[in-house]
Amino acid sequence: MVSPSNEFREGGSLTLTCSSDANPAAQYSWYKKNGQKPLSNEQQLSFSSIQPSDSGEYYCRAQNKVGRKKSEYTSIDVKYAPKPPSVSVSPSGEITEGTAVTLTCSSDANPAATYVWYKKNSQPLSKNPQLIFSSIQSSDSGQYYCRAVNKLGSKLKSITIDVKYAPKLPSVSVSPSADIVEGSSVTLTCSSDANPAANYTWYKEDEDSPKASGQNFTITDITPEHSGSYSCVAQNNRGHHYSTLQLTASSK
Repeated sequence: MVSPSNEFREGGSLTLTCSSDANPAAQYSWYKKNGQKPLSNEQQLSFSSIQPSDSGEYYCRAQNKVGRKKSEYTSIDVKYAPKPPSVSVSPSGEITEGTAVTLTCSSDANPAATYVWYKKNSQPLSKNPQLIFSSIQSSDSGQYYCRAVNKLGSKLKSITIDVKYAPKLPSVSVSPSADIVEGSSVTLTCSSDANPAANYTWYKEDEDSPKASGQNFTITDITPEHSGSYSCVAQNNRGHHYSTLQLTASSK
C-alpha cells in the first residue's frame, strides 16, 4: 500500500509511506519512474519542501529473502503559482510605425496560467498570451505589462515599446510675429514630432543651398531682399517632411 496520492502545493511537506505484509519483514526502497537509483531505502519517502521538479510517478519495492514486489505508481502533481513571465517581441529589432508587431508572454505555472495585457494607466488590452498590433502607431509607444495568473498567485512583467517614425508635418513660426521692419531681427522656428528626433534644415525659395540648420533660423539686420518663402525640412533615418512660411520685410 502506498499513500497518499494527490495534488500538492510547492513548498509544502509530503511523506509517501509504503507497507507490505511479509514474513520475514520486508525491506523497502523508493524510486522515481525511469530512475535507476533508489531515492530512499526506508519505508517512507519524505519531501520537506516539495518543488515542481518533484512532480512525477513514484513506486516502492518491498523485498525479503523469499521474494520482492513492486507497488503501483503514485502520481505526484506539484501545483505552483506562475514563475516570473518572459516577454518577447516579434519581429525583433527596431519597431517601425505601420508594421505588424506581436508581444508574447509566457510563464511556467501549474495549473497553466491565464494572461492579461495592460498598457500603463489603461484598461486590459488583451486576455490572451499575445498582444497583437496589426499596424503599430507612434501613439502605441509606452510601457506594457503582462500579468500571468492562476489560482495560486500571479506575476507581472513589463516591457517598453519604442515606435520609430518619420517626422510629422512640421510646425513653423516667426518671432516677432508683428510687422517686420527693415533693420530688425527675426527668428524662424520649426518643430516636428519624430522618433528618432529630427534634424532641421532651412531653405529659401529658388535657392539651392541651405540657409541654416537647426530648429531656429535667425536673420539679423533684415532687408526687403530677405522677403520670400522659406521652407523647413525635418528629417531622420525614417524619412522627411517639410513646411513653408512667407516672410515679408517692409522698408522703413
